[in-house]
Amino acid sequence: MPPKAGSPSTLRHVLMAAAVGSALEWYDFFIYGAASALVFGPLFFPKYDATIGTMASFATFAVGFLARPFGGLFFGHFGDRWGRKPMLVATLLLVGGSTFAIGLLPTYDQVGIWAPLMLLGLRLLQGFGAGAEYGGAVVMSVEFAPPGQRGLYGAFAPMGTTAGNALAASVFWLVTTYSGDHLLTWGWRVPFLVSILLLGLGIYIRAKVSETPVFTEARRKKKPLKLPAFEAVRRSPRNFFVVVGARLAENALGYLYPVFGLSYVINNLGMSRGVAITGVILGNIALVCGLVFFAWLSDRVGRRPVYIFGALFSAAVAFPFFLLVGTRDPALIYLAFIIEMGIGSGAMFGPQAVYFAELFGPRLRYSGFAFARELGSIIAGGPSPFIAAVLVSLMAGAPWGVACYAIFLSLITAFSVWCGPETYKTDIGADDVEDAEEEKEKPVSALLLNPSP
Repeated sequence: MPPKAGSPSTLRHVLMAAAVGSALEWYDFFIYGAASALVFGPLFFPKYDATIGTMASFATFAVGFLARPFGGLFFGHFGDRWGRKPMLVATLLLVGGSTFAIGLLPTYDQVGIWAPLMLLGLRLLQGFGAGAEYGGAVVMSVEFAPPGQRGLYGAFAPMGTTAGNALAASVFWLVTTYSGDHLLTWGWRVPFLVSILLLGLGIYIRAKVSETPVFTEARRKKKPLKLPAFEAVRRSPRNFFVVVGARLAENALGYLYPVFGLSYVINNLGMSRGVAITGVILGNIALVCGLVFFAWLSDRVGRRPVYIFGALFSAAVAFPFFLLVGTRDPALIYLAFIIEMGIGSGAMFGPQAVYFAELFGPRLRYSGFAFARELGSIIAGGPSPFIAAVLVSLMAGAPWGVACYAIFLSLITAFSVWCGPETYKTDIGADDVEDAEEEKEKPVSALLLNPSP
């Protein structure tokens, strides 16, 4: 049996630490994506036309994902050996510090080729830290959670990421609205520089959190594994690759609609920045509501049915999304973002955190979660805005290639989760999750065929 959850005050502190830290990480990542869509082209790649400059900006956005699996390996390794808490503080410092430094960068007109090179270097550092930040926050939340509520408690980290996205979109909306002609001189720096406030708050909260009871108990019973990431692949190969596949659509669509969609609405449809950013803000608000509901639902009917529904729904609305956006009607644009992000992405993102954590035992959970998750990110999430921009360019501005790309990834994700085990009744403290799953294989299969609330 897993150790008992902490007191209500401890749980509140843990959930706040997970949410605030994740909010900073994804605030940082979203403002980079938004800046890539809106301003990085003329600032750091001014020798190219608008389309090529945007592609170059999205390429630097994608490069940051190359560092994420390495960050997951590095911090996950020490998180499984030394503890969750110190790694959570370290990753937050790295992500927040890199983002703040981007706001201080000179542009191409000031230092030439050094400007995009420095931007690229900071993006790599940002990605290295982000590769383990979210995984650590989820593991901490889930390992403190009471039995039967792991889905809901695990949702606080993704709630933080969504809140961070919404906050970043709001800050960019304010900057683009009120900086006017100064957006390309000093206005674009503001969202990066104000991230220091979230960083300070996150460090203050996380420094006061204790180590998780599940990790403490696991370390008391057995020595830490020497290479937990290797053991995650060796002991649970199916679960490892289920995480990679399950990550594809959720992560790709999480950037495709709010990042590429932002660029598409502005550059291809000729709509105002205000309309595009408002759509993203409303979509993120819907996503927060959706992921909480679907995380709660996964505690009752299981992780797999909810996740598969989200992937199939995302495939079904890929073409309707662009049909609604293509009307150029602001209300329908807002509706498109709300439906896809609130239901499709929400049903995947909500149960994802706890599902990935439950797929691994406590001595390799941080490494297995972070490394497998970020492999999925590097395959689909980082390249998705760039791939989408290329597809639109090849199709003379038509978005249907992007819709097909979204459907393709969604079907892969649905199949991957279908191949995986059900875990919502798994003992989170069990050292060998695979053995526990094999023992429950028949009743779990029956539950999935006949789910009940």
